[in-house]
Amino acid sequence: MQFQVAGLLFDNDGVLVDSHQAAIEAWTKWCSVYSPGLDWDAQGTAGVRAEDMVRMWAPAEAFVEANDYINALELETAGTTVPLPGSLALVSSLPAGSWTICTSANRELGLARVRAAGLPVPAEFVCGDDVLAGKPAPDPYLLGASRLGLNPSSCVVFEDAVAGVESARAAGVGVVVGIGSRVLEADVSCVVSSLEGITWSDGVLTVPSSSLLKGI
Repeated sequence: MQFQVAGLLFDNDGVLVDSHQAAIEAWTKWCSVYSPGLDWDAQGTAGVRAEDMVRMWAPAEAFVEANDYINALELETAGTTVPLPGSLALVSSLPAGSWTICTSANRELGLARVRAAGLPVPAEFVCGDDVLAGKPAPDPYLLGASRLGLNPSSCVVFEDAVAGVESARAAGVGVVVGIGSRVLEADVSCVVSSLEGITWSDGVLTVPSSSLLKGI
């Protein structure tokens, strides 16, 4: 399967890197203090900024301390982040200025996870701090495309979360490649098991049929 695209926009957690277990541990501790009984991993909020989840679940008067607490907990575990299959090979093959990361994490956490996984950090890196509204709003991917000097319609987004897919589509992104079973029913161009075997050359993104979970 091939797509003509001028730039590549990657979500980070669940697409390029695996930080899921660390996030579960951090949010479980957080919930025990600010939202007892809440099972964070069952809420379907993957891809949403931490500060937006804190607003949903913490008492309003405790927002600042609750937000600081989850930021500290997640940063403590950032060093355990590892690359997901195919991520290092793909991004290492891409020319500077042709790709970036659009993560919902704050800048400190996002950079810590990318570096812990041994991935290069693109100059155009977009984090949750950079936008007024996080995913599923279009702001992150609009900013990512803008930093590459491209129209979103000429870009591909790689996403593992429904909120991220909705963000990409709201931004007018032309191609959305879903990663993993969580986005099988989302508005994606195709779904793959991982980034393994995916290449981009001369404006052509090639997705091997062996990795497809869902095609057009």
